[in-house]
Amino acid sequence: MAIGLNYIDTYHRSGLYPIKLPCGIGLEGAGVVQEVGSGVKNFSKGDDIAYAALPLGSYSDERVIPEKIAVKIPDGITHKIAASIMTKGLTTYYLLYKTYKVSANETLLFHAAAGGVGQIFCQWAKSIGCKLIGTVGSDEKVDMAKKNGCDFVINYRKEDFDKKVLEITENKGVDVVYDGVGKDTFEKSINCLKVRGMMVSFGNSSGSLNLIDVKKYIVPKSIFFTRPALMNYMANRNELEEGAQALFKQIKFGKVKIKIFKEYNLSDVRKAHEDLESRKIIGPAILIPNE
Repeated sequence: MAIGLNYIDTYHRSGLYPIKLPCGIGLEGAGVVQEVGSGVKNFSKGDDIAYAALPLGSYSDERVIPEKIAVKIPDGITHKIAASIMTKGLTTYYLLYKTYKVSANETLLFHAAAGGVGQIFCQWAKSIGCKLIGTVGSDEKVDMAKKNGCDFVINYRKEDFDKKVLEITENKGVDVVYDGVGKDTFEKSINCLKVRGMMVSFGNSSGSLNLIDVKKYIVPKSIFFTRPALMNYMANRNELEEGAQALFKQIKFGKVKIKIFKEYNLSDVRKAHEDLESRKIIGPAILIPNE
């Protein structure tokens, strides 16, 4: 059994995303079915399964989940890998195929290209044939982002990423910006877009966005803006199965390679959250229930 560690977990813990107590936290995990309810049709005792959805509560040794949120893990994918990829991988799937269906040769900007979502997104986007620009916060992460598939990597602590993006694109701008950082990068992200480009704000690791001045940010280049959420893109069984199978296929065929950055004992979850919030985690990380 393994539990996925995600930045959104810190939002639930801190209250940025309010939850009704009593409630655990944690969106994703993987393990073995111990028992099934009388109405369960698609799973049996002993099945290897993974999930990434409400209700919260994956930070646990055992739990009861509804059948509708689980998917079977195919042979060749471990519990640890499955737990580390469900939220990040399904997020990547909807970003690339549903929020905006990317095409080969389009130019994308992805923030935090060495992070957990970045590791999966960049490899997957590159397999489609996109031109990929990534931003990171250290020279160590530059190398990681390049390994993930970025054609260009910008250390935003050393240079203005919007100016560098326009230089790379010869002042044309990018087709899409994928921004999971939020408040600190929003304005410069808008600067990076081409006319009628797409701004995808899918996270707030630096804080939530303020109210958006449409006249100032949207109108000048007729850009599109969206704030997607995983739950709305995996809203039914068909969408979940489609996304999960696409994700597992990418991994099984080697187009997306997963390297787990760190494993924490569940009892050390405080340290795990501190490392998340201080940006010490490069790539997917997981929690292992205490034996």
